[in-house]
Amino acid sequence: MPGLLLNIDVPDIEPAIDFYGAALGLTVGRRFDADFVELLGSDAPIYLLKKAPGTAIGPAGGDVRRYGRHWTPIHPDFTVDDIAAATARALAAGAVQEGETCDAPYGKLAMFADPFGHGFCLIEFNAEGYDAIAT
Repeated sequence: MPGLLLNIDVPDIEPAIDFYGAALGLTVGRRFDADFVELLGSDAPIYLLKKAPGTAIGPAGGDVRRYGRHWTPIHPDFTVDDIAAATARALAAGAVQEGETCDAPYGKLAMFADPFGHGFCLIEFNAEGYDAIAT
């Protein structure tokens, strides 16, 4: 079975460590160098990679990194026990909430952008979780 880890490009490592620590309680695991840090405290390790704005996204990507709010078809969802408290922590750390926290058949959902333009969600599952919508 394949493993999962998450890489997040950021323009500066230390503010990203501060944000993800304050917003989600993640902690530094290993520092590989000044531009590459592992964060622990989620189900999968998260790696912060310092990548300068305006640099190519990849050899065949045809675009450059931008850290203003941007959309991507993949984003992390972080499950939390108390969405109100988690929302307050995320906002205090510098996240921007996009819309109101909403009720869903599986619990509560809140959508955000981090200070680097990446979208993420907080989910507080109810007792049924995703089984509430499974077919």
